[in-house]
Amino acid sequence: MLGYICKYAPIEVFEAMGVEMKRIDPQVTNFTQADMKMHPNICSFAKGVLEDVMAGGYEGVILTTCCDSIRRLYDVLKQELPDRFIYLLDTPRITKDAGIALYEGRIRNMIAAYEAFSGKTFEEAALADILRKKRGEQSISLGENDWEEGAAPLSGNAQSVPAGVAPVGEAGVFQAGADTKRRGPRRKNIGLIGARANESIVRILREKNANLAFDLTCTGLKRKYLLEPEQILTGYTRGLLSQFPCMRMEAASQRDELIGRYAESVDGVIYHTVQFCDNYSYEYAWLKKSLSRPMLLLETDYTKQSYGQILTRIEAFLESLGQTPQETQKGRETSLRQGKTERGEQSAQRKESAESMYVMGIDSGSTSTNAVIMDGNRNIVSSAVVRTGAKSGESAERILEEVLKQAGIKREDISWIVSTGYGRVSIPFADENVTEISCHGRGAHYFNPAVRTILDIGGQDSKAIRLNERGEVADFVMNDKCAAGTGRFLEMIARSLEVSVDELGPIALQSKEEIEITSMCSVFAESEVISLIANNREKTDIANGICRAVANKSYSLLKRVGLEEEFMMTGGVAKNAGVVRAVEQKLGTKLYIYPEPEIVGAAGAALYALDRMEEKNQ
Repeated sequence: MLGYICKYAPIEVFEAMGVEMKRIDPQVTNFTQADMKMHPNICSFAKGVLEDVMAGGYEGVILTTCCDSIRRLYDVLKQELPDRFIYLLDTPRITKDAGIALYEGRIRNMIAAYEAFSGKTFEEAALADILRKKRGEQSISLGENDWEEGAAPLSGNAQSVPAGVAPVGEAGVFQAGADTKRRGPRRKNIGLIGARANESIVRILREKNANLAFDLTCTGLKRKYLLEPEQILTGYTRGLLSQFPCMRMEAASQRDELIGRYAESVDGVIYHTVQFCDNYSYEYAWLKKSLSRPMLLLETDYTKQSYGQILTRIEAFLESLGQTPQETQKGRETSLRQGKTERGEQSAQRKESAESMYVMGIDSGSTSTNAVIMDGNRNIVSSAVVRTGAKSGESAERILEEVLKQAGIKREDISWIVSTGYGRVSIPFADENVTEISCHGRGAHYFNPAVRTILDIGGQDSKAIRLNERGEVADFVMNDKCAAGTGRFLEMIARSLEVSVDELGPIALQSKEEIEITSMCSVFAESEVISLIANNREKTDIANGICRAVANKSYSLLKRVGLEEEFMMTGGVAKNAGVVRAVEQKLGTKLYIYPEPEIVGAAGAALYALDRMEEKNQ
């Protein structure tokens, strides 16, 4: 079996020689080999491929010259696996006749190299048979009207249709042919753009009942099979180079125009990049300004541990996308604080019924588990915060018992329970779950409808959320897996200073001298703090330096969603007076902080539960 990574790889050539081909989609747990053999800042995809290939199972790997990281990957694999077929195929940037001739020649050289390595023989007639078969299968899967076999290759003509994509409608809007007929009335239509996206992203969209309208990533499009009987390999090469262009190709100048036309046909666009990949980050920055559709920047590092954050980001993005006019009106009517509505006075009988109906929101975080019980009039009946233990389910059971006791009601009195937060899927008694991003948006709007920008710093991550005037999430960003600037980060620093985390904020307010903490990496920052302690620097000054470092990181997050007043801070770190002061100094304005900032997400979850009960009662 040979592995490959690029859509320009001539995999059918090897299949014609009886070789099994597999696209490498790395899902690794660590980069142990890669960090020893490659620079730490090499693209995470290249490092993931190295780990996957080093684990065994491949006779060899076909790489293409798409970037410097892949060239470095080739050097390492060639050195580490000298007995395998490791080949770097130089893909030309030009896609016209000169590029086709150049690439065909290089493919022939690769064929000769593999024949010498394996003892197998390439026959163009065998390639032709494979192309006929795949063209037939593709035509059947796309349907008669979804695929034009004679479509011109993408070269200098902006109206040309990329491989695997069919034009839809008179306006020439493009959409992936295979998904065109699957559009349901309530499904969100999502486009996927950017660098190579792993299967987990597509799987999450399917599981969340979203229609993948098009996939324009490196590996998303169907291949284009051109069969020219008189020059089989030439026609095949022409088809390879006529695919939707990647960033390095000469035709990439047409990407933005085509992407813009695609994007107008969907509800939202996910732009995927790989950690330490610069090329696609530049394109995202440009598209963010030019596209009218909502966009989610999703950066992954190809580790299994990143799945949870990918899931949260995609779920929150889907939740934030366009509501129907009826849903929007409902949002206006139901999100006002303390049950005030625009529908006039309710009858005494209905009010009594609402007061006797209860719902619950539970926010299961990595540090604390928070719960809120509301009645049908949107009054908070009880709330609680407990520390999350080793198992989120057990913490949830404890807090359930506590808020029920406070409210003076029984479990069977709760009509609906919505869970949110890090452990939302691990709450056995919850009726449904919603992401913490949407819940913090609803909760913030409930407590203060004037809030437009939220900074939420929890135990293991940080989020910046921008709301519209109706309290709906307009944009959001999250930190990555790094714990820098989170509650865990502050706990670690507090231990180094030999104070409790609750003391860290108050002592920071007593600082007399500004100290700059130069690193936000948890490990490096701790080492820096230990060095400052060894140099007899004051704890108060060190604590203030840490709080200012957290504020700087938070400010960067907030800038990415837009610094729109009024600002609110939620999460456990909102109780840290030193961090709050530092963030306010950075923003130049006051933060609104609810007296118990850890229940904001749980309150939002309770509001979602009330929405569900209203739907059921309609």
